[in-house]
Amino acid sequence: MGIDYFEKVWHNGEFIPWDKATLHVGSHVISYASSIFEGIRCYETKNGPAIFRLKEHTDRLFNSCRVFRMEPPYPHRQIFDAMTELVRVNEAASCYIRPVVLRGYGELNVNPLKNPIDTYIFCWKWGQYMGHGSVEEGVDVCVSSWRRMAPDTLPAMSKNAANYMNSQLIKVEAIANGYAEGIALDSAGYVSEASGANLFLVRNGEILTPPLASAVLPGITRDTIMTIAQDLGYIVKEQVIAREALYMAEEVFFTGTAAELTPIRSIDRIPVGSGKPGPVARKLQEAFFAIVHGRAEDRYGWLTYCNQPVAAPVAAAR
Repeated sequence: MGIDYFEKVWHNGEFIPWDKATLHVGSHVISYASSIFEGIRCYETKNGPAIFRLKEHTDRLFNSCRVFRMEPPYPHRQIFDAMTELVRVNEAASCYIRPVVLRGYGELNVNPLKNPIDTYIFCWKWGQYMGHGSVEEGVDVCVSSWRRMAPDTLPAMSKNAANYMNSQLIKVEAIANGYAEGIALDSAGYVSEASGANLFLVRNGEILTPPLASAVLPGITRDTIMTIAQDLGYIVKEQVIAREALYMAEEVFFTGTAAELTPIRSIDRIPVGSGKPGPVARKLQEAFFAIVHGRAEDRYGWLTYCNQPVAAPVAAAR
């Protein structure tokens, strides 16, 4: 099954066909995973396609690049505008957008500094991350035998390709054992996150989520749900969470750009609450989807509409 892609790809300041967006096998990123990326959703609304929290995603992309000393040779605003223009030129009503900054073809050794930095942005059609019906019905998950990285090994706050080798181990193990997803613990044995999503618990009416110190990516949707929940009157706490709290929770759910808000109905075959998506998850889902689809007031300024063309991006001097 292939990717249901849109034809135009932004590469170093120019739009190129999908089939031309290729890399040499000797590119540094192939051997050493020297890649930073983002995942961003563009939603269909009555006022045209709207990218959700584009500024925050662009900020995180640049911050992640800074950690690895591989910032793209383009200003923040040019990357921001390139994503809205990508949606427009592809005439996409909705899509999933993937900007990637990588070290390309140059030298092949651990030292990456002499390799060129290439920037690509592409998009495709993507539905529910954990399978059809997962957002409505919830998913069955397990606690993974794989831990998230220790704080002095790889930077969990950076969205980089190397971290996702760890994510693949978590995901593949879960699927091999009949689950939709795995929940990883941090190096100290506390709850961290899933292979590609943040985690929330509801206990005693309060909403809990692991802190960034638990090897958690600072998720944009995580922040979104925390904001919405607080505005709806819920108490939201970032705190260290023991594994056994997962089995005692009234509700548990994932959040993420891909996962959106996906309820969890069982963990290690132990039902969460009633074994069905709970009222808190449902209420947060309703508020979240109303905003992203433009049915509710965008009082946070989270939507960037793409129906107005921007100036064609110009490649920076290299």
